[in-house]
Parts: sequence; structure tokens; C-alpha cells
Amino acid sequence: MRILLATDAWEPQVNGVVRTLTKVMAELRAMGHEVDVVSPDQFPTFPLPTYPEIKLAIGAYEPVQERFKSFEPEAIHIATEGPIGLAARRICLEWKLPFTTSYHTRFPEYVSARLPLPLAAGYTYMRWFHKPSGRLMVATPTMRDELVRHGFRNISPWSRGVDTDVFKPRLPGEPDLFEGLARPIYLNVGRVAVEKNIEAFASLDLPGTKVVIGDGPQREELAEKYPEVKFLGAKFGDELARYFACADVFCFPSLTDTFGLVILEAMAAGVPVAAFSAPGPIDIIPGSGAGVLAPGQTDGLREACLACLDIDHGLVRKFAEGFSWRACAEEFFKNLQPYPEPEKTRFWRRLRRLARIRRKTAA
Repeated sequence: MRILLATDAWEPQVNGVVRTLTKVMAELRAMGHEVDVVSPDQFPTFPLPTYPEIKLAIGAYEPVQERFKSFEPEAIHIATEGPIGLAARRICLEWKLPFTTSYHTRFPEYVSARLPLPLAAGYTYMRWFHKPSGRLMVATPTMRDELVRHGFRNISPWSRGVDTDVFKPRLPGEPDLFEGLARPIYLNVGRVAVEKNIEAFASLDLPGTKVVIGDGPQREELAEKYPEVKFLGAKFGDELARYFACADVFCFPSLTDTFGLVILEAMAAGVPVAAFSAPGPIDIIPGSGAGVLAPGQTDGLREACLACLDIDHGLVRKFAEGFSWRACAEEFFKNLQPYPEPEKTRFWRRLRRLARIRRKTAA
């Protein structure tokens, strides 16, 4: 099948959304599908206000329309609600093409954390954006239930995966990247930004050392405010996986993620996870034997971190082995809404004929 992905989140951005999309597209290609990705690196861009690391496409509509014409997709997925997502959505509605969408970020909460805008305004936009979608894919049952309460419909599950060959426990004799720091090591990995609630982790009174890996607009502010916390900057690939494996506990304080891919990456490294009772952790941790939830979303995180010290790392790894990117890609593919035969053949044939007529008229 020819699958077109329209996304405002793509490399060189480093986050769970990008990792999910790149892994799933790679798996789809390995399964024999043809995939075309429309992403910001193919356009002139401008930095997202308050977050310059994220680039938004300029003038996307006509170039995206040409990509549709040249690729003639059989299934279309719109992953994000930015300029590229808006352009693809408009084209699908104008041409009456079926498409699916996904909900990766709690956008209303994200915006409210940064700007003086009410949650209701964000949810009004998100409902408008996703309403025409044949299926809105979400990562967890908790996120599904939350969106249903906010008036969303056509919701389908789409879980996540982890590369257990890259993220794995540290073997005896392998170097300890935290050598010289007081144990235990409590690790957080991700964007250092206000919506990630990292200050809730940095402010904890814990024995040992707290470490934050990642970059973002709040890094300098938090490093100055919490000098005892080690801010190591962004790490990638195998090096990042080794940092995971050398930690004792992974702390995930975010309240705005829809899943939290780093939770699975930590667990694959055999590291138990402490988190607040928020979407993502509340769907992964209970009953897993691989972590501890705080009872709410404001307190109890310290106690959860300390309780994780007693968890068997081998059991944590075993739980993570139940997730795979192939299963994630298969679920994504099952959720797609391809243009049915023979309508798609007639549609693209008619579009090509109209294009030839326009060229002749122009000549």
C-alpha cells in the first residue's frame, strides 16, 4: 500500500513523537509498504514561539498538494496539528479523501502551561481538527477516556514499542557512566521544558544523585535553581541507552504526555519507573511489577522513587520485552482508512487528466 504521512514533528527533532513515527514508518517499509513522509525539513521554516528548537513549515499547502498528486497515496495519516497537518487536512477535505489522525501531545495543556490561554480554547481547536478524521489513534485507554469526555469520537488504540536490542540492562564489566556520583542514581530523560514538569523531580529530597538528560528552554533556569542536580544535556542512540542502563530509578514527572516512550526505554534497560498517576504511566505501570505510581498528580513522587529501589531489575526488563515496534506498526496499519477500490483508481486517473488539460490550456 502507498501510505502518506503528514507530520510537523520529524528529525532532527528529538522526542517521543518523532521516535514513534520514524520507527513505525521503517517497520511499514520493512513490511513491504511504500511510505512518503511530508515533514518540516522539506520546507522553509520558522521557530515555534517559546520553543525555537521546533521548526514550523511556511507555505505548505501548494507543495503538499503536489506531493499528493505525485505520490497518489492509498492511505493518508495526519500525525500533528501544525501547518503541515493543516495543509494535508484541507486537501483531504477538498478532494474528499479519507484520512486518519493521531493524538500525540496533550496540546491544550501544553499551550496553557506556556501561554495565558484557557484549556477550553485548546480543546475547541483539537476537536475541530480531528472531527473529520476517520479514526483518531491514541496510545492509551486513559487518553481515550479523557478525549471522549472532551467530545472526541472515532477513537482507536495505537500503542507504542521499544527497541530492546538498543535499550538493555548493563552487563557485568561494562563501564558505569555515573561513576563518582553518589548512589542511587535517579534519572530523567526528555525535553527540559515547563510542560514536562521536571521541577517536580528536581525539587525532590532524595538520597543519592538526581540526573537530567535532555535539552530545552528551561534547562539553564533549572540548573541554576537546583545546582545539586546534574544536567548532562542531550544524549542520543547507544550512548543514551547506556545512561539509561546505568541508572537505579527512572523518574517521570510529566502530566502532559499521552504515553511517555521513555518509560518503556527505561524499563527495557531494566530500570524501574516512578511516576505520577497521569495518562501514560497509569496505563503502563499498574500490575507491571516494573515501577511505582504516586497516588496523585502533585505528591507522593519521592515515596514512589524510594519504593522503586526494591524492585528486581530483571522483572522490569521482562515486562518491557512484551512491547515491539513491529506490533506497533501492525496496529497502526490496521487503523488506516485506505481509499476503497475502485474509487481511488478513478480519482487519481481523473486528477491526472485534469492536470494534463490545465497544462495544455496554459500552453
